[in-house]
Amino acid sequence: MSFHPDSDLSGTIARLFVYPVKSCAGIEVQQAVLTDTGLDLDRAWMVVDAEGMFVTQRTLPRMALIRPQLKGDEMVLRAPGMLALHVAIDAVEAPAKVTVWRDTVPAWDMGAVAAQWFTDFLGQPCRLVRFDPEYRRLSSMEWTGGVEAPNQFSDGFPLLLASQASMDELNVRLQAAGHAAAGIERFRPNVVLAGVDAHDEDRVDLVRVDAQEGEIHLQPVKPCSRCPIPDIDPATAESNPSVGDTLRTYRKDQRLDGAITFGMNAIVRQGAGQMLRVGQRVAANLRFD
Repeated sequence: MSFHPDSDLSGTIARLFVYPVKSCAGIEVQQAVLTDTGLDLDRAWMVVDAEGMFVTQRTLPRMALIRPQLKGDEMVLRAPGMLALHVAIDAVEAPAKVTVWRDTVPAWDMGAVAAQWFTDFLGQPCRLVRFDPEYRRLSSMEWTGGVEAPNQFSDGFPLLLASQASMDELNVRLQAAGHAAAGIERFRPNVVLAGVDAHDEDRVDLVRVDAQEGEIHLQPVKPCSRCPIPDIDPATAESNPSVGDTLRTYRKDQRLDGAITFGMNAIVRQGAGQMLRVGQRVAANLRFD
């Protein structure tokens, strides 16, 4: 039986990624619990400097080499030349106030051992903090159409959607210009769609997901403007401008005054508490506005 056969397009979920620590490596998973704030434990932790300001690969590209693993009741962090750091998922140490972009929010400090580990690897004073789940940090309602959509330490929205076809098109352009192909991991998506055309995610309204427990509804709301992070090779933390330079030749988005975009920020409209799985069918209608 087809899923929403009258929809403008249909496809499947090809890949899922969770990023437990903001700006560190992601974890590819086959399934993940969907919450109001995105995939479970996505951007639940963040690294901050001595003043409580968030830090990312934009200024510390070595963060790409920090690889989390979720194992039972703990997160294990590994990085080159470092012993593994074990962080309890359900334990925190002290309250803190931290800043992510323009938002100053309550958080929980993860203690001196974690702080020293990040300080040693990143070469400057750092601390690891956990988002306070009692606080509601809302996505921009200018883009959500007035819908209250909470998120944790993401840049601004619960989910990032992209399609494999969009990545394939970029790689065709990269290789035509004499550059190596890149992986979609550079763009840090949560949900990667297959079976749709390149950048269809830019043009769709509600994305319906065929889940066992009932339909899940994801709403793309804002094109994702791109900083230099996609130029950083996640395997080496080395930066090369080829990805950004190539995007600039064809991805200027008038919805963001000509900013370079790739992928769509999305909010959860229905299905929090259900499971997203690789292979689930999706359907959507094109939006004309």
